[in-house]
Amino acid sequence: MSGDMVTTVVGSALLILGAAIIASAAVGLLKLPDVYTRTSAIGTAAGLGVSLMIVGVVVLDFSTLNLIKGIFAIIAQLLTSAIGSFVLARASYMSGSKPVDTTVPDELAEQATAEGSKSP
Repeated sequence: MSGDMVTTVVGSALLILGAAIIASAAVGLLKLPDVYTRTSAIGTAAGLGVSLMIVGVVVLDFSTLNLIKGIFAIIAQLLTSAIGSFVLARASYMSGSKPVDTTVPDELAEQATAEGSKSP
């Protein structure tokens, strides 16, 4: 196999793998029981899936500039997906959306109870 064919196969495989991870998160949105597990699935899949797709594009169209842009894009994606998932889950909890009964421990409820007992 020539070098161009190898890079095409590797880049395409990374794109397909990234798309499959994002598709699995879409299935998770339909099947998971509450907003917290759904948020976790989307945050994780977005971070990993998009990162793999960016690497695939860089492999397919390699240049130093694309490599630098890809690195910055992956860092930004990992930071924003993690922070965004956390903020969305916390906002859901604070607006009254309770986790499923199998969620143990419920640290936010324990924290709110402890803070409530300290109030005058």
